[in-house]
Amino acid sequence: MPILAALLSGLVFGAGIALAGMINPAKVLNFFDLAGAWDPSLAFVMAGALLVTFIGYRLALRRPRPALAPAFQLPARRDLDRGLVGGSILFGIGWGIAGFCPGGAIPALGLGQPDAVIFVAAMLAGIALARILRG
Repeated sequence: MPILAALLSGLVFGAGIALAGMINPAKVLNFFDLAGAWDPSLAFVMAGALLVTFIGYRLALRRPRPALAPAFQLPARRDLDRGLVGGSILFGIGWGIAGFCPGGAIPALGLGQPDAVIFVAAMLAGIALARILRG
């Protein structure tokens, strides 16, 4: 059952990302182009995601435990360390250069977009390199 729930969640997420246009690098890059062909539509996508997350967490955390797990797994740390800040900066730079984030690139793989294949390959190489450097 947990695998089926994960599959369905991934399909809904991927469909939402596709419907929002976040698998189209040009749309994402236009969102970042404040001085040119700015496209504010992704701000509404982000605001909608924040609203759903805010309400979802409030409802879910009222339950004694998750439906498909023995306990909630919430972050224990609340501080900002170098790794978190550096990773966030790299994520933003990569998103601004490529127009893809992992959430948009993986569904774009299903459309056979060559840019998505290159991005995901580079992302996986970066993850592997980070794991090697961390020891």
